[in-house]
Amino acid sequence: MTDPAFPAPLTVDVLLPLALSEDEDARRKAIARKLKVHPRRIQTMRLQKHSIDARKKDIKVRLRFAVALDTPLPETEPIRLDLPSVAGAPKTVLIVGSGPAGLFAALNAIRRGWRPIVLERGKDVSARRYDLAPILRHGTVVEDSNYCFGEGGAGTFSDGKLYTRATKRGPVSEVYEMLVAHGAPGRILIDSHPHIGSNLLPNVVRAMRQSILSAGGDVRFGAKVTDLLLDGGAIRGVVVNGAVEVTGDAVILAAGHSARDIYRLLAAKSIRLEQKAFAVGVRIEHPQSLIDSLQYHYERGRERPRLLPAASYALATKVRDRGVHSFCMCPGGFIVPASTENDEVVVNGMSLSKRDSPFANSGMVVTVEPEDTRDFADEHGILAGIAFQKHLEQAAKKAGGGGQVAPGQRALDFFLRRDSTDLPETSYKPGLQAARLDEIMPLFIVSRMREALKMFGKRMPGYLGEEANLIGFETRTSSPLRIPRDPATLQHPDVRGLYPCGEGAGFAGGIVSAALDGMKCAAALG
Repeated sequence: MTDPAFPAPLTVDVLLPLALSEDEDARRKAIARKLKVHPRRIQTMRLQKHSIDARKKDIKVRLRFAVALDTPLPETEPIRLDLPSVAGAPKTVLIVGSGPAGLFAALNAIRRGWRPIVLERGKDVSARRYDLAPILRHGTVVEDSNYCFGEGGAGTFSDGKLYTRATKRGPVSEVYEMLVAHGAPGRILIDSHPHIGSNLLPNVVRAMRQSILSAGGDVRFGAKVTDLLLDGGAIRGVVVNGAVEVTGDAVILAAGHSARDIYRLLAAKSIRLEQKAFAVGVRIEHPQSLIDSLQYHYERGRERPRLLPAASYALATKVRDRGVHSFCMCPGGFIVPASTENDEVVVNGMSLSKRDSPFANSGMVVTVEPEDTRDFADEHGILAGIAFQKHLEQAAKKAGGGGQVAPGQRALDFFLRRDSTDLPETSYKPGLQAARLDEIMPLFIVSRMREALKMFGKRMPGYLGEEANLIGFETRTSSPLRIPRDPATLQHPDVRGLYPCGEGAGFAGGIVSAALDGMKCAAALG
């Protein structure tokens, strides 16, 4: 019989040396010491959380267990997704975009008895993968099917990092469980900084689409929204590909922050938009071995212990009222071309599930406030931030010299205001051309980035060394615009039935927060 002093299950936190962290006997003994019981009384110890504490040279692992004494816990049930059929549902919601906001909005709409029609400008995730080859091999962008557009959105081929601080926006665990129900590794329910990996995400996205279809929803590819059907201050549908009208009882606009034509469409129809802060900068790339040695406190050249993942970092400071910070850090990753048009060069980062590339990369970006884009306001009005981004992207294209070749500069040369006579080896497959990034970017960005790099180099010796490479430009960190919505109804204040959603609307920043916002907008349908 279970001791009433220890109700089942117990939650027990233990701290173990790295070398013992996977040892079942060491785990059992540590739990027993914590509970002051004999180890033989422990019938179940089910791992719930796993995190690495690498603040000191003696690395520890923090583990949380669900524990039962004397009597085992019941076996955990697999996560199942039970969706009602909405094939004959009386109400239809059109969802523009199939990124995490759109997919999670569709699944939650089904739960609430709405039939979703997901409209995606790009291709399904399988066909989309083939369209990445021309970018990497020939520098040619397929403009509606690339690293940003297509099933799953920009996150599909960008690592699948799930860590978020957006706990106030909704049930993060529900997002993780939904992903696991569609084939994501169960480990994401346990790890403190979970990720799926760009090699595994396509299957998860494909399974989510199948759930929508099986419940009676619809997913349409090659369905680019080119107009809105407005009637008396309300939206009744959209026009697809300039010809086909698709009507519904509501529209969730989850198009993503690279769908610039959507912003232009809204502006042309005098639908209210608001400028907001965003960030631009570069990708900074180092050998992963350098980052490992810095973060795990061992001498360079030593092999990383098997139980340690590729090390990551997060850096942030403020320089003269503007934030400078790392963004979307990809340990053991690759830098990829994220352009959506052929007259620009944009870079982003990704990792596979094993994170076993010899390179580490991260965005290194500076906050841009609306007043920083005033030079573009006379010509572009509310779209000044987008024009600012585009200007940098076209400058990168010119400096790269053709295709998707990106301009690069050693970080130390950037700091010292000098040419790079050569560049370190890189993971960026289209190739690099040495260029003066410090002369191409605006001075307010360059000066702040220089100061921040100096600070970061003191925190992490070698970060600003000869092996560090800067690659231009990282411009798609977030939208320069917000599509406003009523905080109670989540509808646009001026257009009934229009629900701005996710990163593109300015209400999210990453896979999990976008998924949460999609669920929230679907819940607001009623």
